[in-house]
Amino acid sequence: MAKAILALADGRVFHGEAFGATGNTVGEVCFNTSMTGYQEILTDPSYTDQIITFTYPHIGNVGVNDADMESESISVRGCIVRAPSRITSNYRAEGDLDSWLQKNGVVGISGIDTRSLVRHLRDNGAQNGVIASDGMSESDAVAMAKAWEGLEGRDLCGQVSCDAASQWQQGGTYDLDAAEFTSPGADKHVVAFDFGCKRNIFRKLADRGLNVTIVPAQTSASEILAMNPDGIFLSNGPGDPAAVGYAVEEIRKLLDSDVPIFGICMGHQLLSQALGLSTFKLKFGHRGGNHPVKDETTGKIEITSQNHGFAVRDDNVPANVEITHRSLFDGTVEGLRVKGKPVFSVQYHPEASPGPQDADYLFDRFAEVIRG
Repeated sequence: MAKAILALADGRVFHGEAFGATGNTVGEVCFNTSMTGYQEILTDPSYTDQIITFTYPHIGNVGVNDADMESESISVRGCIVRAPSRITSNYRAEGDLDSWLQKNGVVGISGIDTRSLVRHLRDNGAQNGVIASDGMSESDAVAMAKAWEGLEGRDLCGQVSCDAASQWQQGGTYDLDAAEFTSPGADKHVVAFDFGCKRNIFRKLADRGLNVTIVPAQTSASEILAMNPDGIFLSNGPGDPAAVGYAVEEIRKLLDSDVPIFGICMGHQLLSQALGLSTFKLKFGHRGGNHPVKDETTGKIEITSQNHGFAVRDDNVPANVEITHRSLFDGTVEGLRVKGKPVFSVQYHPEASPGPQDADYLFDRFAEVIRG
């Protein structure tokens, strides 16, 4: 097995074995604590320009398949695992993880102590890193990591967004018994900003009888309102929300309408900025499938799926805004609503699949306010 290294910008170097494609890659090294859903994570556009570390040691055992893709292609820059599965065992598998990564040119590393890496990132914060399996020296890899620009100040939403408006035509959520996606009818129209949206969000909307028009991140408020939407959705996406000012300006205009608005993750952060709040970069982010969140309006606790490296500040909250959800890990803002308007958002991912379904009610809430 060919050797590989993971070099961090602070000089820490891990030695392992080549996994996936041979070569070198640079990105922000982060970690996800989910036990399942590695294909969904790898194809989530929110991970653009990141190198993902899976904390669960055994990755790849159920293979990969087209139905579980959250976008057209793999989004991450690199993949770090402790012990890749040597076999694929699942009736839905259409290929194995290692070959899939190779086919898509994704460089990875296996066999390193991922527990040690995660503790290092938790103590020192997420940072730039390089995976190299092409013979690059440790010193060159560290230098490459130090020189990379990172995520702060970068608009990646415009990079991953669609190029033109389109209709979602891939149906609702997947029916395992029928081995196909459902085909629900629709009686209401939602326009969805694509800042790097996961497909399962569109499926969740379709499940509730909503016909979805997907539009590019740079779409103007006037163009959206001209489509006569019954609701407006603000999707997840990668990068620094503070760098997506063009979308914030259009969302601010949309707030003057009476059209219901629902935002998730990046959409939540952009809506927050449109309301006068600001964002900041977390030390190592929230990424996993078991994050507890408290609904401040009901006192109930939800177990949620999360993936974000930035969060909304809770200082100087406008009088017309109510913080509705908070993380029980660090107290950061996880949701808000606009008083007197059908406008709300959450930082976490109620659509996650596989993942907890505690927050599935948020899609019901959006459909209900649309239908009045």
